[in-house]
Amino acid sequence: MNTKIILTASALTLGTLGILLSFLPNEILKYLQIESSQIIIIFMQLLGALYLGFGMLNWMAKGSTIGGIYNRPIAIGNFMHFGVGAIALLKIAFSVKEFREVVIPLTMVYTIFAVCYGYIFRVNPSKVK
Repeated sequence: MNTKIILTASALTLGTLGILLSFLPNEILKYLQIESSQIIIIFMQLLGALYLGFGMLNWMAKGSTIGGIYNRPIAIGNFMHFGVGAIALLKIAFSVKEFREVVIPLTMVYTIFAVCYGYIFRVNPSKVK
């Protein structure tokens, strides 16, 4: 598996989410019909900063060997983020009535990345050619 493609794709995905949450929290809350408050806005901006940081980590690690014992913290961090996120999204994806156009694609993206990073975490890159 080409880890450079997966790291690049996840970096771009997380970076995009991070920019949107950091710089457009009011617009996102308005779209989701959630009442805006200072605490919600700051939490969204903090979440955006987290996404931007994780995206930058993936972007900078894309040229490194990842998998097995190589760069294990990056592989397990991504696996945990996308794995737990996929589980949380899967729990509501089939019952959500509003904003399905947001939840369903996000669930699919998180599930795909969770599977990919799970594979990367478990496989020794020297055996994969």
